[in-house]
Amino acid sequence: MTDTSIEPELGRVRRGRDARATRRRSRTRSWLPELERRIPWVDLLSDNQVQVVHDASMDIVEEVGVEFRCDDALALWRDAGATVDGDRVRLDREHLMALVDTAPSSYTMVARDPAHTVTVGNGKTIFTPSYGAPYVLGLDGIRRPGTLEDFKNFTKLNHLSPALHMSGGVVCEPMDVPVPKRHLYMTDSLLRYSSKPFMGAVTSKERAEDSLHMAGIVFGQEVVRDTTVMTCLANGNTPLVWDKTMLDSVRVFAAANQATLFSPFVLGGASTPASTVGAVIQVNIEALTGVAFSQLVRAGAPALYGQWVSTVSMKTGAPQAGTPEVCHMNLLTAQMARHYGLPSRCSGSCSSSKMVDAQAGYEAARNMYGALMAGTNFILSTTGYLESAMCQSYAKWVLDSEQLEMMYRLGSGVSFDDLDEVLDTMREVPPGGHHLGTAHTLANFQTAFSMPEMMNSDNYEQWLAEGGQSAEERATVRCREMLDEYEEPSLPENVSRELDEFVARRDAELPDLVT
Repeated sequence: MTDTSIEPELGRVRRGRDARATRRRSRTRSWLPELERRIPWVDLLSDNQVQVVHDASMDIVEEVGVEFRCDDALALWRDAGATVDGDRVRLDREHLMALVDTAPSSYTMVARDPAHTVTVGNGKTIFTPSYGAPYVLGLDGIRRPGTLEDFKNFTKLNHLSPALHMSGGVVCEPMDVPVPKRHLYMTDSLLRYSSKPFMGAVTSKERAEDSLHMAGIVFGQEVVRDTTVMTCLANGNTPLVWDKTMLDSVRVFAAANQATLFSPFVLGGASTPASTVGAVIQVNIEALTGVAFSQLVRAGAPALYGQWVSTVSMKTGAPQAGTPEVCHMNLLTAQMARHYGLPSRCSGSCSSSKMVDAQAGYEAARNMYGALMAGTNFILSTTGYLESAMCQSYAKWVLDSEQLEMMYRLGSGVSFDDLDEVLDTMREVPPGGHHLGTAHTLANFQTAFSMPEMMNSDNYEQWLAEGGQSAEERATVRCREMLDEYEEPSLPENVSRELDEFVARRDAELPDLVT
């Protein structure tokens, strides 16, 4: 669906493989800015029900509290006047809301290429890649542990996607790199192979500091102490725990005005009550207390109200990524975020399927549609996601990326801009005629309707003559082409050299094993 900007040859219609090859050679890249919604979002709750969720959440915060398992975080809460008992922090509702109110309703992520700078919040939506899969479903159809080469490939693909607004975070785990050093090579790849905004490392304070320093090499060390160039992930340990690892990274990034996604990791029925509303109340508590903590670190630091949700099969205990209840939770999450004036985060094209099959398509489409209709501002995990985040698929990445372009078109609404021309051409065509040759159709046929490349709409005979390929097979071919077409958005030589030197120095300093 990428804009190809091809001038048609007059008097000649080209079809088949040669025509597609010509289109690929003539392909020009177009980048979609953040989506400014022109369709309404769905508010599932009444105003009274929103207040019920809020009041119930505040009751739990005051009576039960939330654990902050970090001495430095507890010291900040004590100084702010919260009740601290061991690791348990209890807040009165007015205090909590006063802190939340200092977080902005939107923020801008500055990219090294200004064309990719985006604003998150205030009715806008961005699409971002999947996160954290330790396994990859390769172009050969074999599932295996992810590698640094895979990480680089997915970063390149993310850069090429017209509808993805970030290069990623942990786009897959490079399992061939030692854990203590892994963040260096991931951050280097995100900065080097894409000029879109990115996500920093959050698995320790030192790794967060390394990410911030590496961003400073590219943007300027003083710049990244105030200018938001990345959005980082902080997963709460549901139920009702924020641990030291996440809190340390929040302190690093929030202090430098980098954005944080406060995302409780919800397994409905296991880490939350077996109730959609109960799960959302728990998300509400954890997300709000995380946002409030970031405001203790630096008032006004960008913070998102989010979650990662899955229901749990009561038969096996396995996560289920594609249930209607997940859509309900996404709708409620975005609505509650709007209630508090915060940007929201949900996950998009998620699936529990082990392969690129009908289940993967159904679940991904249902989740993505629900997140879009929710009015979510930051939709994570939109491409390649399989096995409830355990596996990243190249072929599904291609299919999902194209679907994002259609979701973008859906969210953009309909236009009345050319209505006069439309009515004029309707007057020209007699009853029983056709519009295929009108001036209006010839002027608009490339842009009037979506024309996905991966979704084959040829007749059976044409499809068979061209190889009878499945969607997965077509996507595999297209993925190889994209990696072939990729051109690196080069860094200045001195910046590239400084990144190399920093990575080499830190690699030498860090152990190969976690200590």
